Amino acid sequence: MKTTYKAILVATGLTVALCGYAIINGKEVSINGVARETASTPVYKAAYSNTTVTAADFEKAADNAVPSVVHIKTVTKFKQTRGQGRQDGPADGFSGDDFFRKFFGEEGRSFQRPDQQASGSGVILSTDGYIATNNHVVEGATDITVTLNNRKTYVAKLIGTDPNTDLALIKIDASNLPVMPVGNSDDVHLGQWVLAVGYPLNLDVTVTQGIVSAKGRNIGINTKGSAPVESFIQTDAAVNPGSSGGALVNTNGELVGITSAIASPTGAYAGYAYCIPSNLVRKVIGDIRKFGSVQRGYLGISMAPDQVDDKQKKELGINDDVDGAWVIETDPAGAAAAAGIQKGDAIIKVDGIPVTGNASLSEQVARHKPGDQISLTFVRGSAEKTVTVTLKGKPGSFASQEAAAIQSLGAQFSTVPETEAKKLGVSGGVQVSDIQDGILSDQTNMRPGFIITKVGGITIKSVDELKDALGKLQGNFQIEGVYPGNKETYYYGINDFNK
Repeated sequence: MKTTYKAILVATGLTVALCGYAIINGKEVSINGVARETASTPVYKAAYSNTTVTAADFEKAADNAVPSVVHIKTVTKFKQTRGQGRQDGPADGFSGDDFFRKFFGEEGRSFQRPDQQASGSGVILSTDGYIATNNHVVEGATDITVTLNNRKTYVAKLIGTDPNTDLALIKIDASNLPVMPVGNSDDVHLGQWVLAVGYPLNLDVTVTQGIVSAKGRNIGINTKGSAPVESFIQTDAAVNPGSSGGALVNTNGELVGITSAIASPTGAYAGYAYCIPSNLVRKVIGDIRKFGSVQRGYLGISMAPDQVDDKQKKELGINDDVDGAWVIETDPAGAAAAAGIQKGDAIIKVDGIPVTGNASLSEQVARHKPGDQISLTFVRGSAEKTVTVTLKGKPGSFASQEAAAIQSLGAQFSTVPETEAKKLGVSGGVQVSDIQDGILSDQTNMRPGFIITKVGGITIKSVDELKDALGKLQGNFQIEGVYPGNKETYYYGINDFNK
C-alpha cells in the first residue's frame, strides 16, 4: 500500500510438526499422535517420535519472486487555484460573506498546496513493462516512477484503474523484464505457506513469510467504486505501509494475490493483511490492458448480509443449513431475474464452484464480462435447481436501495416543471424543500428552494433520475445546482455516502 494512504499487515509464523505412532502387533503405525481403536488391537500405546519435520524452504520462491516486484513512487502536484463557486447558501438580499471577502482582499486570492509524495509496490506481468499495482497507490498521481530490483528507474504511464477492486495497470518503456508467473488463487488453501514481497516503509525489497489464514474476506474498504468487489485472501505474512501493490506468492514462486489492505489499529503491522486473488487480478488487469477499462458482468441482485441475527434470518427466510449467498431483491431488468432467480433463493454454486458467501459470489461473477453465460445453482425451499444466466453490463437498480439513498438525505424533493426550468436557465432539476435531520443538514448548509441539477456529475431532471443517480453513488461526491433568482452555481460536498 502506499505509505501515505493505507497500511498492510501480517504476522509471521513458524510451525514444527511432530509425528505420532502406535505400536500394534509389533509394528510401528503412524497415527498422527491421536489414539485410534481397531478391532484386532483393543489395547495399545501412543508415543511421539523424536523425529522433527524440516520447515518449508522459501529460498527458491523468494529468488523467483523478488526480481519481478518493483518499487513505485508517485508525486501528486496541486495546481495554483483561485476560490470559485460557492459552498454556502445566499442570504436574504445580501451576503455578508461577499462583503468581508472583498474588504479583506480575499476575493480571487490564489492558493498553492504542496506536492504530495507517496510510494508503494507493483508486480511485473509482461516482459515489455506492464505492471500491476493498487488503484490507491497511483490514484491522482501526476508523476509515477518505477525502480526495479536492479536499481534501474523508469518513468511510468497509467494505463487504467478499477476502484471496484482497487487494481491499476501502469507501463514502463522497457524490454526483457523478469515476469512473475500467475498462479491459480482457487487452489490456495487455509494454512498454506505464502510469502509477501514488497517495498514497505521505503525500504529495499522485503520478503516475509506466513500462512493463508482466511479466504473470501470482505472488509468494506473499497468504498471508491460504484460496485465494489472484495473477496480477499487473508494472511499473517508481515507487511507495512508501502507494501500495497506487492505480491503474495506461493512456495512455487507464483503470484496468488496482490496486497491491498490491512486490519490494524495503528496503520502498521498488527497481524492481518488482505490480498486480491490472482484469478480476479488476471481478469481485471487483462481487461484494462485490452480495453482500457474493466468489462464486468452483473447478476442484478441484492444479497442478504453475511452476518445477520436470528430475527433477520427469520424475516429473510435464511436457512442456516444452506451455505451460499441469499437473494433479498432482484432488478426486474437484470440477468438473474431473467433466468428466474427470485427473492429468498440461496445461490450455492457458480459454474459448479461452491459459493461460501457474498464475497465468494461477487468474485466469481466479477471474473466474467457482459454477455457471458454462467451456470447458477440455487436452493429454493428444499429443491435445488440449476439455470443458465446471461450477464448484463449494469449493476442493477433496486427500489429499496434507491428509496434508502434518497431518504438518507433528509429532505423533500419535487421535479422542477419545464417552464420553471427555462426561467432559471437550466435544462431541468429537482427542488429541495423541508430539510430535516439527515445528510444535507449534517454536512451542508443547503437551504430550502435549492434546485439540484447534477449529483456526482450525473445530470438530474426529475426525482426518479435523482433516485437512480443516488443508487449508483457511494463515498464522496458533489451536489451541484442553483437557487431561484441567482444565476451562480453552488456546490455542496457529500462525504462517506453509504446507502
